Formats: sequence, structure tokens, C-alpha cells
Amino acid sequence: MNNKFLQFLGIAKKAGKIVEGYNKCEELLSKKRAYLILLATDISENSKKKFENYALQRNIDVVNEFSSSELGNILGSESIKVICIVDKKISEKLKSLLPENN
Repeated sequence: MNNKFLQFLGIAKKAGKIVEGYNKCEELLSKKRAYLILLATDISENSKKKFENYALQRNIDVVNEFSSSELGNILGSESIKVICIVDKKISEKLKSLLPENN
């Protein structure tokens, strides 16, 4: 794996700075503040709209560049469609590692 974004996402998981899954992320967004939302490219249109609305209401960036299997593979799961980053510095580092920023 040569994608620095995905490598750093794995480090963020080990540090306990991410929340995975639709229900957990929805609960987090309704209660607390997340700093970045990652949506799989193959997420359903309804789910995508729901999380994009959360992001818009709370002024959170959304990344929609990786498939659910790519996200799942790096985090030790078969597939993951929604991830929230709960640390501001880690979210900023992840954004800086996105392909369009390099």
C-alpha cells in the first residue's frame, strides 16, 4: 500500500481517534463534534445525503474518495462505509494527505 492517506488512517485507528460505522458516526455527530467525515464512494445515496447534511450543519469536511473495501482493508474489516475523525490535528493531517492536496 503506497497511499499515505490510508496509511495515516490506520495510525489514527490505532490511536483511537476514529469512529467507524453508520450508527456510531450518526450518534457521534448528533452529540459531539467530529472534525472530518469519510464516506465510501459506494455508500447509498440516502446515507451520503444524510452525512453531507450533518457536515454542512456542523461545518465539517467530507472526504469521498475511497471505496468501502479500501477503507475496510486498512482498518481490519471487510468494508466500512462511514468513518468520523474525532481529533482535530489528525483530521488536518489526513486532509493534507489527500491526493488533490499533493
